[in-house]
Amino acid sequence: MKLDPIQAASAAQFGRQSAFYGKGHILAQTADIEGALRHIPLAAGWRALDVATGGGHTGLLLAEKGCIVTLGDIAAPMLERAAALGRERGLQVATRVFPAETMPFADGEFDLVSCRVAPHHFSDPPGFVRETARVLRPGGYFLLIDGSIEDGRPEAEAWLHHVEKLRDPSHHRFWSDATWRRWCGESGLEVLHCELQPMKQPDLEWYFTAADTPPANREQVRAAIRTASPAVREFMRLGEEDGKTVWWWQRLVLVARKDAR
Repeated sequence: MKLDPIQAASAAQFGRQSAFYGKGHILAQTADIEGALRHIPLAAGWRALDVATGGGHTGLLLAEKGCIVTLGDIAAPMLERAAALGRERGLQVATRVFPAETMPFADGEFDLVSCRVAPHHFSDPPGFVRETARVLRPGGYFLLIDGSIEDGRPEAEAWLHHVEKLRDPSHHRFWSDATWRRWCGESGLEVLHCELQPMKQPDLEWYFTAADTPPANREQVRAAIRTASPAVREFMRLGEEDGKTVWWWQRLVLVARKDAR
């Protein structure tokens, strides 16, 4: 499997850190997925593909709801741990190693493609959307959840990108809801639901641990926090709570449907 530099960085990073993405991870809390699924007429027996599955939390929830699930990820250790978590819960899922931009599946193979808190690592997000549309059946659904930032916030966007890149060098960038809407439209996916939700980053030290951030980079992140402008502080709700550095992300929740024709 040939990977570009961004994909290779993600594979290495998440292979190393796979142990942190299990039951105790913040992504094990799935209320955001449950909310998004209200916009999808999910049915038992649907063929579901969870791209860049990480700890497998989205795919395993879909399996619990009766879907026939394939977990995909660029890092094999992630898939091994996700499948093991599934077995603990009495769930059987298939696994496949692949980059999100090149899916090794036939046209129209899935009823649902999901991807949660991962596309900011992708080297070619428009290519990922095109591949999603290709592997969906006519009338199939796309569920996307990821960090985002609204248009018209260049200073906050630059600050967040700087901090994320220091924290985890495999980060590529966040994209606005308008950009995701455009990519969906260009790929024949009709957006049915799209919203930006607030999501708390509750503890800077946990945030470092999850990515195994090097000490020098941690200091640079702390410096960026100390020197953040008033506008960035206000928009990100950047502050201290109980001795912990916290801020609030914007999380994009998007549901789209492929043209049924």
